Amino acid sequence: MIGYLVRRLLLGAVQVLLVVVGVFLLTEALPGDAAVTIAGDKPDPAVIAGLRAELGLDRPMWQRFAEWLGSALQGDLGTSLVGPRPVAEMIGTAAGPTLLLAGLALALLVPLSTGLGVLAARHEGSRLDRLVTSTTLGLYAAPEFAMAILLVAVFAVQLGWFPPTAIGGSLSSNPALLALPILVLLLRPICSLSRLVRAGMIDAQRSPFVQHARRLGLSPTRIRFAHALPNAAAPAVQQLARTADWLIGGVIVVEAIFVIPGLGTSLLEAVSARDLPVVQGLALVFATTTVLVNLGADLAARALSPTSEVGR
Repeated sequence: MIGYLVRRLLLGAVQVLLVVVGVFLLTEALPGDAAVTIAGDKPDPAVIAGLRAELGLDRPMWQRFAEWLGSALQGDLGTSLVGPRPVAEMIGTAAGPTLLLAGLALALLVPLSTGLGVLAARHEGSRLDRLVTSTTLGLYAAPEFAMAILLVAVFAVQLGWFPPTAIGGSLSSNPALLALPILVLLLRPICSLSRLVRAGMIDAQRSPFVQHARRLGLSPTRIRFAHALPNAAAPAVQQLARTADWLIGGVIVVEAIFVIPGLGTSLLEAVSARDLPVVQGLALVFATTTVLVNLGADLAARALSPTSEVGR
């Protein structure tokens, strides 16, 4: 296990480095830079040149990246070119709303998707099973932005049950602001996870160890939740890790539609302003989160199903 952890962490470090290098090169390829953004709509070339020199943007690309990487390895993500504020402080401030949304979504996702999958597997082939399967398949096919716009139009604009955006409100003091964003974040993950749990439960209930448990006279409830579900949950845990990664680093669309000041909104603003240190810092956070979450998922899947090849 220690050797496996070391290999995965080394591989993860290489992956994070490749992501950071790729993001740096892509951002550099965009037209304009932070100096043009700061100069305004009708910039003076002399002013832009002075700003580039002041911000260090006139130095070679490799030199700027090497300096940033050296500082990042020491825990310093630099300073925003537009702010100016420390990048770590900006990420810490923006992480609050994103983590709140992601945490609440995950807290609801696990019991809802597990319960729905177990319910569908218990009534395999019935109308209920077909209804759950067809509904989840249809919802999964709908993109997040379309569902978000539809929910806002119906529940916020027409019915007036929830606020359409978070403008002028606080997520912590007004829970109603969280209802529609969390619902949008839950719809697709519930569909995918519940289908995985259903398929895993059906396979587990037909397996020899479950049949042996039935011959021993164990109750159906104990067989279902104590024996079948842990084995069925192994592939679902890996999907849950990908979902957690998406919730933390891929809520850009949801945050943009509902005007939530989280990491996704910060990334959009940084790319628009060509604020490279902020973009690099967010890329580092997202990439590191992806590596750690997927490593944790592999370890959890192996613990739930020791016979699985995951993590070997």
